[in-house]
Amino acid sequence: MSLNKVMLIGNVGRDPEIRYLDGNNPNQGATKVAQFTVATTERYRDRNGELRENTEWHNIVAWRNSADVAEKFIRKGTQVYIEGKLRTRSWTDQTGNKRYTTEVAVDSLQLLGKRNDNPGAQGGQSDAPYQQPRPQQPTYQQPQQPAYQPQPQQPAYQQPQNPPQQPIDIGIEDNPSDDLPF
Repeated sequence: MSLNKVMLIGNVGRDPEIRYLDGNNPNQGATKVAQFTVATTERYRDRNGELRENTEWHNIVAWRNSADVAEKFIRKGTQVYIEGKLRTRSWTDQTGNKRYTTEVAVDSLQLLGKRNDNPGAQGGQSDAPYQQPRPQQPTYQQPQQPAYQPQPQQPAYQQPQNPPQQPIDIGIEDNPSDDLPF
């Protein structure tokens, strides 16, 4: 069994670069792909107690619907949650050297943070999924019940009125030859 899963929460480092495969005309059903970077920062204290930061940059590739979301709503600085898979691809550059890159192929993409914090949400785009007005929640109203009336204090332990005169048989026998299944 194997598993290839990446989960990232970070900030976008540059505006997405949008390309169309199968020609450059988006009206002819060309496949859309968006590429951008996401920074994740780990903060920790070193041996001397000084605060340190380690920032990793991740190359992100989003296809089709995820690329549409990236094109419409993601800008530099947007906080995102991404689930995907690691992919490594290779190519030969102009000088004939073989080059490699590792990317996160997006399976799921979610915008995080407040609407005001997201640079891609500016400009009044009404089709943003998180800009839909939320239905009004009914305001809380106190139940119409009489006020709490404390009951008189009862002693914590009361002696039984009529203690049993004979022991109660609950069916337990002290038979060592009984073979219990456990």
